[in-house]
Amino acid sequence: MLVLGIETTCDETAAAVVERLPDGSARILSNIVRSQTEEHAPYGGVVPEIAARAHVELLDGLVARAMKESGVGFPQLSGIAAAAGPGLIGGVIVGLTTAKAIALVHRTPLIAVNHLEAHALTPRLTRALEFPYCLFLASGGHTQIVAVLGVGNYVRLGTTVDDAMGEAFDKVAKMLGLPYPGGPQVERAAEGGDASRFNFPRPMLGRPDANFSLSGLKTAVRNEASRIDPLKPQDISDLCAGFQAAVLEATADRLGVGLKLFQERFGTPRALVAAGGVAANRAIRASLEGVAAKAQTMLIIPPPALCTDNGAMIAWAGAERLAAGLTDTLEAPPRARWLLDANAQAPAGFANTRAGF
Repeated sequence: MLVLGIETTCDETAAAVVERLPDGSARILSNIVRSQTEEHAPYGGVVPEIAARAHVELLDGLVARAMKESGVGFPQLSGIAAAAGPGLIGGVIVGLTTAKAIALVHRTPLIAVNHLEAHALTPRLTRALEFPYCLFLASGGHTQIVAVLGVGNYVRLGTTVDDAMGEAFDKVAKMLGLPYPGGPQVERAAEGGDASRFNFPRPMLGRPDANFSLSGLKTAVRNEASRIDPLKPQDISDLCAGFQAAVLEATADRLGVGLKLFQERFGTPRALVAAGGVAANRAIRASLEGVAAKAQTMLIIPPPALCTDNGAMIAWAGAERLAAGLTDTLEAPPRARWLLDANAQAPAGFANTRAGF
């Protein structure tokens, strides 16, 4: 089974060809990603209009390159998969429309992939992993704990009630004058900082649910930065170290609750899986090892190139769905918001929530 995957939900334009073998394993035949970091850096964040325009300019060339590197012709493809959401709607439209055109011309099945499902299934792209397992998804747009029970079968155990984790890292970097993208900059600055200098809050610590909140922590960083302004380099390092330490402690607590909820409802997970761009943070990866060890389960983190947005994860999710007999019509809509767990409810008491992502 050969599937072309297209990813355009945010600021990476990506295309890949993945082969799903009869035993359920995979081979990545090509995986081309073009980041738009330089285009968005002057603005300190992703500008949707610029992202959509870049996808239009780049996607055809990336698809051609992915096909050439894979050595596969369009007639050989078993399916065309595209991320149909959630994400920036302009970019989603570009990728999904391109996939529909290819599917129509070559009379090939279309698979409209939920971007979150692609992250959820990525560990099965790199190794043999049976269901069920627990997913911690943390990126610029998403922070969720999800029970992955099977292809198309997901239960959200926890989510953010305000900022996504990657978003919080980027906003802290911006307020401290660090370059975009901010996550790696905060991690780097934190390495030389004193995490105990500032007494930052640990949001949601000890709550019985598995939800996250990062807005208050971000505000606490801003308040301390304003109090000691002008900032010296060591001040910035200490602020970053304190912020990251608070995130680590809160994440460990939230995941501990999430794994307990998983155990109570579905039994012992086969693994704790981390995905999304935040999983590339070395300190967070080390913290997750402790969480998994305490829960007596193994930790699986895909290679960094497969944690961030890429076409291979979309192609693989398409292959998994195709193998299960799940395809879509050319009327499949692009979606800015798309729940992975259709039965998920917004966290109680929080009206302004990102739970729809």
